[in-house]
Amino acid sequence: MAQNIPVLSSGEGGLSRYLDEIRRFPMLEPQEEYMLAKRYKEHEDPQAAERLVTSHLRLVAKIAMGYRGYGLPISEVVSEGNVGLMQAVKRFEPDKGFRLATYAMWWIKAAIQEYILRSWSLVKMGTTASQKRLFFNLRRLKGKIQALEEGDLKPHQVSEIATKLGVSETDVISMNRRLAGDASLNSPIRAEADSGEWQDWLVDESESQEALYAKQEELDMRRKLLGDAMDVLNERERRIFEARRLSEDPITLEDLSGEFGVSRERVRQIEVRAFEKVQKAVRRGAKELEKRPAELADHS
Repeated sequence: MAQNIPVLSSGEGGLSRYLDEIRRFPMLEPQEEYMLAKRYKEHEDPQAAERLVTSHLRLVAKIAMGYRGYGLPISEVVSEGNVGLMQAVKRFEPDKGFRLATYAMWWIKAAIQEYILRSWSLVKMGTTASQKRLFFNLRRLKGKIQALEEGDLKPHQVSEIATKLGVSETDVISMNRRLAGDASLNSPIRAEADSGEWQDWLVDESESQEALYAKQEELDMRRKLLGDAMDVLNERERRIFEARRLSEDPITLEDLSGEFGVSRERVRQIEVRAFEKVQKAVRRGAKELEKRPAELADHS
């Protein structure tokens, strides 16, 4: 599939040349993407597959740049992301109603993360789900709380990160120290003074069209899943669920108990039951989309 994908070389200027090359591939309009996906699915047309892949190479590059702080060659990270993209194209179901970018980004991230986990020793990284979550989210959260200084985190920063990720403070301290040796984006590319910094090679920080499509499609999909899930509720459950869980200004249990002529505890029970029913319905609706990328991340 997609034999003509540009190769990202590790030599000087390789990243810049690669980004210039992939920008030449046109992005696809929704109907054009749908027809190409149908053609590949029904006839295994290699040209259709290649156009689907090449039109999303910028999405791979965008995602790959977010994993540059792990001390691994960017050419390898991008390459693994491209493999994930090809897997997504092979399994994409155009008739399900969402864009390829929305589906592909899960495969791309899974392929890149699996490569990073293979490349870091188990002693260095840890194997539990919480440790992996901490490994892939620590830098992002440090940036959010402006914990940009080198060295150990401050106690309140450790506590905040541990709470947000549901891990122990000891794990946060340990992982931060393990990752402390990674190259900074502000470090020079080469020893020469005028070689520039790694951050100079990042792609344009403005959102690519693929990423914007992906975000909007994901938001639309979540809304649709929630809307469909609400159908499992009866009229009273729906009213209480919307009033308590979806309203920007939630109605009190006392007000709802007066509206329905039941106790506040009964309203609370109905709310909990409605939430559980909606949650189950949403998970059931999302299962098909989430199943395959999750399997890739777990078993690749």
